[in-house]
Amino acid sequence: MTGARVSIQTEDFDLQTEVAALRQADARVGAICSFIGTVRDRNDGSTVASMELEHYPGMTEKAIEAMIDEAHRRFDILGARVVHRVGLLQPLDQIMMVAVISAHRGQSFQACEFLMDYLKTQAPFWKKEQTPEGARWVDARVDDDAALARWGITASNA
Repeated sequence: MTGARVSIQTEDFDLQTEVAALRQADARVGAICSFIGTVRDRNDGSTVASMELEHYPGMTEKAIEAMIDEAHRRFDILGARVVHRVGLLQPLDQIMMVAVISAHRGQSFQACEFLMDYLKTQAPFWKKEQTPEGARWVDARVDDDAALARWGITASNA
């Protein structure tokens, strides 16, 4: 696959366009697995009017690239792409996408889930939500030891 494997951007994305670029008419591809995360209007019992995501440019991409490398080591995949938005987002907006291609579905499903668990637990993003009670910073990383343990990763070595 040619092109970037990781994109951190303010602009929205189109799944069909992203998958087409990832696949690039590769006849070896027999499976494409994707996940899209969207902004909910509620979190921790509060209404969320909007949220703002921040990251450290360079560091975030490098961390996600390393996990894509790890997905290639663990699973028989042909390629992967992660798009994650930053900036001000509204309920219903797309936040992020993971797409994985492989010859067979099982490897795509596993690699996609592996990358999602990493993004939710370890990726360096910071989130501020606007609620009726005011703005609040929320750790964008969910502390989910079970998700990490499933892949043999502990919070200390992630």
